[in-house]
Amino acid sequence: MPAFLDLLACPACHQALGPDWTCGGCGTQYGAVDGIPDLRLPGDASTDRVREFYGQAPFPGYRPRDNLEALRARAERSEFARLLDAAIAPDARILEIGCGTGQMSLYLASADRIVIGADLTRASLQLGAAAAERFGVTGVQFVETDLNHPGLRNGAFDVVYTSGVLHHTSDPQRSFEAILPLLRPGGTVIMGLYNAFARVPLRLRRVIAWASGYRWIPFDPVLRDRKSEPARREAWVRDQYRHPQEHRHTAGEIRGWFAKSGVEYLRTYPSLLLGEETGKLFSADADYWPIEAWLSQIGWMARLGYEGGLFMTIGRRP
Repeated sequence: MPAFLDLLACPACHQALGPDWTCGGCGTQYGAVDGIPDLRLPGDASTDRVREFYGQAPFPGYRPRDNLEALRARAERSEFARLLDAAIAPDARILEIGCGTGQMSLYLASADRIVIGADLTRASLQLGAAAAERFGVTGVQFVETDLNHPGLRNGAFDVVYTSGVLHHTSDPQRSFEAILPLLRPGGTVIMGLYNAFARVPLRLRRVIAWASGYRWIPFDPVLRDRKSEPARREAWVRDQYRHPQEHRHTAGEIRGWFAKSGVEYLRTYPSLLLGEETGKLFSADADYWPIEAWLSQIGWMARLGYEGGLFMTIGRRP
């Protein structure tokens, strides 16, 4: 409890919280039903719409009879997940913004790491907390909060990871700027967003899905893998094809966000350097050439478009 409390704060006045979830500054008393503190202030209409959307079908959900070994094995089939785990120090303080049902938070909560999984949607967090208890993972705490008014302590985290989240906010760049203060100086931010090029194949499938009343969605490998899991299949369809708010971005645009915010750009995953195999995820790219970057992103339509077209950008706070 003390280790987790040191990373949380009152979302209203940013002061420390006591063990009973009372703010030491303004005296506000927060609840913690099911062991998940509710540190969420009232949101705007756009935020509430997204919260309600995921409340109906928590994403991505768990497989029946899932266990920690199966979760780790699934995660490690992803090169990115393996590289991320290898790049993060064994004693790091990690924040996952928009953790959903918490799979990545559980995967990263190994060794002496302390992980905070933060999300808007309590239904998703309850699934994550139940999985943590079932799997015996003690290094993670799930928190209900909003990135616009986070119940998290500024400068407390070595790593801030957010994937598939900011492009669903009304202003992704402003949302990115809102989470940066949570990162300690020298800390690393990893941000996963829909790529404007790599998202094209799914957008074409979405037109067909819409025209068929979502009865037919061709060439989607995720739906094919989940044909015997109706709940997780429905969660994927809603997240990818029926979301009420979505933005798409280019690598150059995100580099611009970093430059404006004073964040040192390190690299993207996949790499923008043609033919480069990523070694160390937190090392800086050797070069950046805009024409090569555009060509790489066009190639991502084949490499990333089979699923959701998500790419990662990694930077360091000076």
